[in-house]
Amino acid sequence: MGNKKKMGLLAKQRAAGWAFLFLASAMIVVMSFYPMVRALITSFKTGSSANLQWADPLIYNYKRMFQDKMFMRSVGNTFLYLIIQVPIMLVLAILLAQLLNNKDLKFKGLFRTCIFLPCAVSLVSYALIFRSIFATQGLINIILQKVGIITEGINWLGTTSTARIVIIIALIWRWTGYNMVFYLAGLQNIEYSVYEAAKIDGANGWKTFWYVTVPLLRPVIIMTFIMSINGTLQLFDESVNLTNGGPANTTITMSHYIYNNSFGQGVANFGYASAMSFFVFILVAILAAINLKVGDTRD
Repeated sequence: MGNKKKMGLLAKQRAAGWAFLFLASAMIVVMSFYPMVRALITSFKTGSSANLQWADPLIYNYKRMFQDKMFMRSVGNTFLYLIIQVPIMLVLAILLAQLLNNKDLKFKGLFRTCIFLPCAVSLVSYALIFRSIFATQGLINIILQKVGIITEGINWLGTTSTARIVIIIALIWRWTGYNMVFYLAGLQNIEYSVYEAAKIDGANGWKTFWYVTVPLLRPVIIMTFIMSINGTLQLFDESVNLTNGGPANTTITMSHYIYNNSFGQGVANFGYASAMSFFVFILVAILAAINLKVGDTRD
């Protein structure tokens, strides 16, 4: 009798679990996979949003994409931000996490909050703040003039090289604290006895960090790297709100250009925009797979 009751309870628990899984899976299918399939189908069509027709040839949008100099420029800009910003941001995040994980440090909670706060600021708000402080008469130029580094204000957002620098600085400022939280959580899961053993073996601070901390944080590092790559390849807000892709579309990102082809310039070229979106999707998948392969230490 007892076994029957136990089996009945297990069956109910399994049914409840499958019910929750079904609801979550249905939402993922409806909100994610179905739009992806529709976008793939749309990428083989041309014409306005009200009159989409199959392209001739079917891969017309994909061929056009690689012949589009503006899109190739947006790809180059996005990878420039990725190559420079992501490594700097993650190195800063892990170093800050290491510093703030010191058990003897006072006011740790305050420091952690201050570093994390930028990622809690809305994207539009922080972009407007950066536009203000990097304006020709903004705070940055005033400080540089006061200390004698420059004699006249720099047009940060009006020159291609400096506008790209501003975008990179903005990204590092906003997302370093976000990634620091992941590293901090990973560090707090490392037993203190591991560091004591390394100290007994004669390892100094740098060797302990490089040969003990970094290997133990490898899963977290891989996760943050994939998340950062994914986010940077889909970079949109900074390009739109900081520079509006300028000057002369020299700082535009892939997502910004896709938006312009869909809604931003009244074109509504959904077929071409869908093809570019799938290109971004493939890039994200390839880079994520490479990171997982490189980070996999299993034999």
